[in-house]
Amino acid sequence: MKFLKEGAAIALLAATMTAAAQKAPHYPIEQFQLPNGMKVILSQDHSTPVVGLALAYDVGSRNEVKGRTGFAHLFEHMMFQGSAHVGKTEHMRYISAAGGMMNGFTREEDTTYIETVPSEKLPTILWLEADRMRSLSVTADNLKNQQDVVKEEKRLSFDNQAYANAVRVRLPELAFSNYANQHSVIGSMADLEAASLSDVQSFFKTYYAPNNATLVLVGDFDPKQARELVMRTFGDIARQPAPTVTNIAEPIQTAEKRDTMSDPLARLPALLMAWHGPSLGSPDSYALEILSSILFQGESSRGYQEIVKKRKLALAVQGGLRSQRGPSLFTLFSVYPPNVKTADLEQAIYAQIEAIQQSAPSVDELNRIKTRLRAGRYTGGGSFGGLDTMLGRAIAIADFAVFEGNPNLVNTELERYMAVTPEQVQAVAKKYFTPQNRTILEVKPGAGMPMPPKGGKQ
Repeated sequence: MKFLKEGAAIALLAATMTAAAQKAPHYPIEQFQLPNGMKVILSQDHSTPVVGLALAYDVGSRNEVKGRTGFAHLFEHMMFQGSAHVGKTEHMRYISAAGGMMNGFTREEDTTYIETVPSEKLPTILWLEADRMRSLSVTADNLKNQQDVVKEEKRLSFDNQAYANAVRVRLPELAFSNYANQHSVIGSMADLEAASLSDVQSFFKTYYAPNNATLVLVGDFDPKQARELVMRTFGDIARQPAPTVTNIAEPIQTAEKRDTMSDPLARLPALLMAWHGPSLGSPDSYALEILSSILFQGESSRGYQEIVKKRKLALAVQGGLRSQRGPSLFTLFSVYPPNVKTADLEQAIYAQIEAIQQSAPSVDELNRIKTRLRAGRYTGGGSFGGLDTMLGRAIAIADFAVFEGNPNLVNTELERYMAVTPEQVQAVAKKYFTPQNRTILEVKPGAGMPMPPKGGKQ
């Protein structure tokens, strides 16, 4: 494949994947619920002696209130500070000693903990997860320690990274009106500083309860034995009152929003754009994701070829839909040379969108996108792999279960992308990419940051 030109390689891959489409793997899904409310999903796969675990708590930054932000992300760290039978950082040591890996991540709508271990270690990881759900050590010392850890993370990932605050903090603040949607996952350091131990303990009791959790196991196990093991380890953990439902409703935007900010770390100007988009699972979301691939994803996209490669109006242009259960955004990020007028770049981006609005993409163009999407679904995926890995599959199933209430979408969602027509792509371009629905944020290089000499080395 590597010796073929890109077009021939894509054509070959398309033919191969089309032939294999009828043989797409079907993953078994077994669901049950414990008396305490915890949802459990099992998907056995004996191809390798490995088990992937994803334990998703239905809590993210959107569940936080003004003055108490950053709590969900704080607990991503707090959950490794020990529990009744596991010392501080010992959770990680147990997993490492078993030859496995573990991690956790927080998003706007969930906090998920993950592990991959040899299958004989399944009892160990279930016991570890149950112990911290039952008896996490939420102490003053652990709180202070993890407050400092989060502050350092913010310094490294936000304050010392060019464009990070623009992309992850300022753009959502500008585009959204509801505070639940506006504030960043990492939250306010002032809020974390002001958090009392009782505030944090209350947050844990409310959201890290079995009735707010979904456990997914994928891999080499016997379903009957796994069910008994889950019931034995988690079954006696007390359920808690259901969390208050957060109001995430967003008013319809009726006029363009625009702002400019300075970034002291940026060496080049940047243009950020956002349009309000459809919620997760909406038919429009699949067409809009395919549209993003056509226009702004990868070097073969129309936007890259025209704006970056041909006209040299930008050094990079990339974007896509961040589809969520509630209000969602289609965002676009572009860095451009200082001699390019912002208005020229902006109009070039609009021209790409307008071309789709005026003329639907061809079936061939859509098929190329669908082929790449299908291949990426199984072998690419996110940071933890695609559906071809136990862990990637566990995360995907957990997402489908928590966000859409249907873990079986792991087997059927791809069909929704494959069914998208050129006319649907054109329709969503017209529906969402309107002047009154967009938000524009210009990022200017901060004073004091020297520009590299023209034609010289940085």
